[in-house]
Amino acid sequence: MTTGTRLKAENTTVRYSRMNVLDGLKVDVPDAAFTVIIGPNGSGKSTLLRALSRLLKPNTGQITLDGIPLNKQKNRSIAQKLAVLPQGLSAPDAITVHELVARGRTPYQTPFKQWSHQDEKIVEDALIKTGMAEHAYRPVINLSGGQQQRVWIAMILAQNTDILLLDEPTTFLDLQHQIELLTLIKELSVTFGKTVVAVLHDINLAARFADNIIALKDGRVHKSGKPASVISKQTIKMVFDLKCEIISDPVHGKPHIIPV
Repeated sequence: MTTGTRLKAENTTVRYSRMNVLDGLKVDVPDAAFTVIIGPNGSGKSTLLRALSRLLKPNTGQITLDGIPLNKQKNRSIAQKLAVLPQGLSAPDAITVHELVARGRTPYQTPFKQWSHQDEKIVEDALIKTGMAEHAYRPVINLSGGQQQRVWIAMILAQNTDILLLDEPTTFLDLQHQIELLTLIKELSVTFGKTVVAVLHDINLAARFADNIIALKDGRVHKSGKPASVISKQTIKMVFDLKCEIISDPVHGKPHIIPV
């Protein structure tokens, strides 16, 4: 895998109804690291993730992957490098865990190359990595919310890409399942070298798990870098209009916000 920064946003503006949601934004996504995007509602977090995944086309500027603009690459080529998990996904009725995860292999299927032993092995490996192998033949609809999120993660792992983009993957999960899912995502980066970008609302969880944080305000990067350099009283006040104190997490040593 190429070291450095494979995925970049360069002078990127995305406009809705003549209003800039992203405004001349520049982002370099670190390879083989877990990057979290934070910011208040309306700051452009999900818009940035959708632009990075080519679900949105910038009005100006460009998103590049391996030095080539996304709009000049073929869909199949991108899908073999980059996987995206949007918000609000729902599984078809009666589909099993194995069937849903197997859909991650779609970018590799052609009329001349159908399901193979390698495809099956990759799906099985994705189920093992996410702890869902024992549930492979259960209907997805019968699983808990935390388990269902693991199935979706397994599906994009089966896509076998180096880059994973996750839009609010912990939404609607209780705290225990949020911790479990973020621990899994962190492991994908640390152990398997995945480049992960996720949108999160919980700043303390972002500080605990992220290698890199991008703080957005009004469609621009207010600050980015390691959690210790981004999570400060000044940044939280400027970005979220929130007064706080910052302490060191006694367990993990990461910055922890105490609202005032």
